[in-house]
Parts: sequence; C-alpha cells; structure tokens
Amino acid sequence: MRDNKKDNIKNQYRVNEQIRVREVRVVGDDIESVVMPTFKAIQLAEQKEVDLVEISPNAQPPVCRLIDYSKFLYQQKKKQKEIKAKQVKIETKEIRFGPQTDDHDYNFKLKHAQGFLQDGDKVKAYVFFKGRSILFKEQGEVLLLRFAADLEEYGKVESMPLLEGKRMSMYIAPKKTTPKKAEAGAHDETDAPVQAKKAPQQKERKEYTGPKVEGEDWDD
Repeated sequence: MRDNKKDNIKNQYRVNEQIRVREVRVVGDDIESVVMPTFKAIQLAEQKEVDLVEISPNAQPPVCRLIDYSKFLYQQKKKQKEIKAKQVKIETKEIRFGPQTDDHDYNFKLKHAQGFLQDGDKVKAYVFFKGRSILFKEQGEVLLLRFAADLEEYGKVESMPLLEGKRMSMYIAPKKTTPKKAEAGAHDETDAPVQAKKAPQQKERKEYTGPKVEGEDWDD
C-alpha cells in the first residue's frame, strides 16, 4: 500500500526526459524566470546536478522548477501533512432518549450536548421506541424539537426529526465558533492580561506611605 501511494505522488509530475513539450519556463531558487527550449532546460538541470520538475503543466508554456526531485517530493508530502493537520476533525456524538424521558434525565443529556457542540462536534439526538411505545412517536418528535430549541445558542439543526424503524433521529451541527479544544492552548495568554491588571493595584496599596485620607477605606 505504501509503494502505491509513493507511485501516485510521483505520477503527478513529469521529470527531465518525461517532459515532452518544445519549450518551458524555468524557475529556481538561484535563477530568474526564463523561457527556453526543453532540451536546454534539461542540460541546465544536469549542470546544476538537480532535476527539471514540471510543476504547472497547464501554463503556457509549462512551468518547470530546478530542484532535487527527492527533495521536491518530500516538500509536497510535508505540505499535505500540514493541510491535514489544520483540518478540524468533526465527530458525531449520540444522545439517546426514550419517548417519555423525565426532566432530570433530559437536563443531564442537554448539558452533555452543549459540551459536545462547544467542542466542535455534531450531535445526533434520537428517540428509541421499544415495543408499543411507537404509539408515542408524536411525543418523541416534540421532545427532539424542544431539545433543538434549548441548544439554539450552541448549534443549528441540520435535519428535522425523521423516523427510521424504531428510531426518530435529528442532527445538530455546532455553530461556527472556536472549539474549546482549539482554545485550550490559548488559556495562558488570555489569563496573563488579567494578572497584569491586578498586579499594579496590589503594588500601589502596599507601597503607599502617605497619610490616610479621611473617608477612604484602605481595608477593602
């Protein structure tokens, strides 16, 4: 499997003699952009002990870079990893109800759903009907709609309650806010300004040596 992935990356680019067009635009770290016949560009790459890599085949003429091909592939893989790392992975958390869930259980599950949405996850809320409880499907729908209304501050409904077999489900997506997971690393920075503001007040009280002004309370 790994070999196939490497082959797929390599097949994205033409290198050296694989480039069959008449002329190319050559770019590189130590040369100015210039258009020249392809065979001369290959010769230039050989002189510099690098490769001629076609990076923009649809340009007129195609753009090629003078670079070590193995280094070029490494850079491309590194960019792909960075892009994947920046993508936020959204999970779907399930919240299960019965058609006649009591208020205590409802509020407990509501708090969990709020936390999931604040963390950037989706919530799949569903009512499971056992046996004859399917007769209360209207109650299940009302419960889910109430749940959505109580979560309006944290998420938006992606799909209205839908009955499938013995389950009535509804999806709620997080609103576009910064998830708590992403904010975790910034806590120290946000706390710092608060401490900086408090410090001067404490210092002024400690170092004050003048006479006490009548009417002012220095013990607060």
